[in-house]
Parts: sequence; structure tokens; C-alpha cells
Amino acid sequence: MTFLAEPTAIEARSLATVARALEEEDRPREEKQVLARMLHASGDLGLKEVFDCHPDFVARALAGLRTGANVVVDVKMVAAGIDRRRLRQLGGRVHCAIARAEVVARARAQGLTRAMAAMDYLAPLMQGGLVAIGNAPTALFRLLQLWQEGRARPAAVVGTPVGFVGAAEAKEALRESGIPYLTVRGSRGGSTVAAAAVNALLRLAVGKAD
Repeated sequence: MTFLAEPTAIEARSLATVARALEEEDRPREEKQVLARMLHASGDLGLKEVFDCHPDFVARALAGLRTGANVVVDVKMVAAGIDRRRLRQLGGRVHCAIARAEVVARARAQGLTRAMAAMDYLAPLMQGGLVAIGNAPTALFRLLQLWQEGRARPAAVVGTPVGFVGAAEAKEALRESGIPYLTVRGSRGGSTVAAAAVNALLRLAVGKAD
């Protein structure tokens, strides 16, 4: 059995496969770079068929990141996948509150999911920043409520919660909200996809081209 074992060569071949799959895609260059990293991370070239991006998303997200804005996420898996070194280079931090004691207590007291309570808790940190939701549809629904109430004003939202209950509906609501968004329609997505999108944006923000 023969196989590639050198990490750089593996990544280069994988990205070349993705690049070929995107050759016919008529998208802005930076948007295409974000999509490429999402396909690479997910191993799912078909994700390009359900990818959807607001025309202002990339510009708004990059503007926020370059001014040191926060990245707020729904779950630890998204937080763990984000390139914190590049984010620190820009002056930003990742914030995840899903496991904080006060969030857990609020969720129990109010009959909410922890993801919803975490969005409430982190709302003040979203101003001008990037929110990335990769796991919990309820977090995305809550974020949209906070947006409508004027309590949360992120610059842009990556909304790729995965699942068969509420995920497609939450992402459709995001598309209709007016917030600059990036999403994948339907039940697909996940924390890996959300983190990959954020990391692609971080690469662009620090001026590292693919």
C-alpha cells in the first residue's frame, strides 16, 4: 500500500482537488477562497451546491477582524478549531460561554437550551464582530431574536448549524434577516465547517493568500 504521508503534500493535493471542483464557480475571489477551505475541511465537494453567502459578508467580516473584533461561537468544538494565533495577531479573541456556570443556571431557570442562554450572555461582546454558529440551531434562532431586538449587532454571521431538527429553518431565517451571512442550506454543516470559514477569513485578514 502506498500513500502520502507528508502533511504539506497532502494539503496541497487536497486543495488542488478543491480548486478543480471550483473552476467553474462564478464567485468573487475571496468568497471562493472561503468556500474552498470549507470544502477542504469537510471533505464534501457537494457542499458548494448549498453554499450561500450574502454579498457584503466577506467585506464586513474582514473589516471586523482587522479592527480586533471578537469571534463569538456557539460551542467548544467551533472554538477549538479556530486559529487563535492569527486571531490574536489581529487583536481579537474567541468567546464561548456554553459551559459557564451562570449560563447553565440561566438555561435551567428559563427553560432554554444552553446554546440560547450562551447567546444572551455573549450578546454584548458581539458588537462589530463575527459570530460563528456551527452546531446548535437554537443558538442561531436566539441570535436572530437578539438582532431583531437590537441587543446584538455583529458585523457578520457564519451560520452552519447541522442537523435534522431546526437547522434548515434557522439558516433560512438567517438568509432573510438582513445580517451579512455565510451559510449552507439544508441539514448539512457543522462545527468543522464553521471553524474552516472563520480560519479562511483570518487568512485573508492577515493578508495570507491561498
